[in-house]
Amino acid sequence: MTAARLPAWARPKDMLDLTRLAVPVAISRASFMLMSLTDAVLLGRYAPGELPYVLNGWLPIGVLFGFGMGLMIGVQVLTAELNGAGKGDDTGRIFRRGMVVALVYGLFAMGACIAIARPLLDLIGFDPGLAEATTNCTHILAYGAIAHMGGLACQSYLEALRKPNIATAINMMAVGVNLAFGLILVPEHGAIGVVWATTGSRWFMLACFLIAVVFLTPALRKSSAAPTGEFRRQNMVGIGTGVANIAEWGSFNFTFVIATLVSIDAGTVYGLTVQMMGVMFMIYVGMGTATSVRVAERYGRGDMVGVREASRLGVVASILLGLVLATALILLRDPIALTWLNGSEAASAGAHLVPLLSMMLAAVAFVTVFDGLQAVGSMALRAQGIVWTATAIHVGSYVLVMLPLCVWLALSPETAPPSNNPLAALLFWPAHWLGAPGLGVWGVVIGISVASVLAGLGQIVTLEIKSARGVRLGPPPEGARKVAAVVH
Repeated sequence: MTAARLPAWARPKDMLDLTRLAVPVAISRASFMLMSLTDAVLLGRYAPGELPYVLNGWLPIGVLFGFGMGLMIGVQVLTAELNGAGKGDDTGRIFRRGMVVALVYGLFAMGACIAIARPLLDLIGFDPGLAEATTNCTHILAYGAIAHMGGLACQSYLEALRKPNIATAINMMAVGVNLAFGLILVPEHGAIGVVWATTGSRWFMLACFLIAVVFLTPALRKSSAAPTGEFRRQNMVGIGTGVANIAEWGSFNFTFVIATLVSIDAGTVYGLTVQMMGVMFMIYVGMGTATSVRVAERYGRGDMVGVREASRLGVVASILLGLVLATALILLRDPIALTWLNGSEAASAGAHLVPLLSMMLAAVAFVTVFDGLQAVGSMALRAQGIVWTATAIHVGSYVLVMLPLCVWLALSPETAPPSNNPLAALLFWPAHWLGAPGLGVWGVVIGISVASVLAGLGQIVTLEIKSARGVRLGPPPEGARKVAAVVH
């Protein structure tokens, strides 16, 4: 097929533009999960029994960080809109407002995590020893909340200004710092060493990001007056995305609890599996971020045809990327499992889990394709102002479908915590009242697979319907019509 006969969304120029933006952003996003994966592998080798402490320690933090990451989407979308409309010098006001929101929210998240960590685990029904070790990890991770949020604000701003390589370099340096700290601390301190390494690397990232933003962007330049409602729109995009992240990330973090209730071994193997899924998901988030920036730029120019074409290219690219990644995971599942759990004599305690981990990696490989579709589809929707429909799909798939399904399939009345308090009764009712089959950790895998397929299909179908209709919710950004006239 010649270039002239390609669909409009698949023009070589557009594919190259998406690739140039997506590759560094994908690497940058994957670095977040790469840190977690590095931590999981270190614990899998040196202290496999302590891995559930860290994974469950992320339960309250994952929810709060997920909402915070969503808040920063407003920085990215509005910066890209202004930049696409030829007003890059005015984007400083977007960053400064976003940074204030990030730091205030980071302070709140730190305090909230410290306050609720132990009471939450007690309400769920954790064993006191497990609850104590998990709470200690949560508290240390919370000390990095302010740095995490400030770094996200900087990264979103850099990517929206089409400077993703800078963010990627900083993130990958932080992965190296995290690994160095981990290698020093984990052999002696186990899970506590892991979380201190994570927190230290986040403060390192913030320092690097601030230097880059101050010297390489218009962040501190005086901006023109903001149009009426701009700050509200910035926050609404962020809040909607944050609610969706709470639904998705909070629900996935709770599946670690479900797997741990099955057994410590189940929690270890499932945790490693989801860490692998998380690395792949962050690659998709990179693709979704690149698609979102391209959609927002065209939305800022009032080019609704361009919005549709940019959305379709992102979806197709995500499918192709997903098939490649899933195939690679299936082919490499045995060496991955062997390396993670049986790399040294110190890790012999985890050697018996290698076959189960290999099977589980193969089982989730193609599920990640749908995980990628929901990420790209939802981000492309929000870039054109369609926030709450995408959020409703996330809430429905992960909260209303995935959590009850995982509990029902994985636990039995004997393994589920007794419903002697309102929270436990709410979370574990399917195991007590629906004749749970008790499939163990495989029940959790089935539950997350069903939810991922529903979310992926829901987001791309909604995106195609909205984009095909050329829907614009709300007035075009200031100056968009003039720019669109020049472009066309």
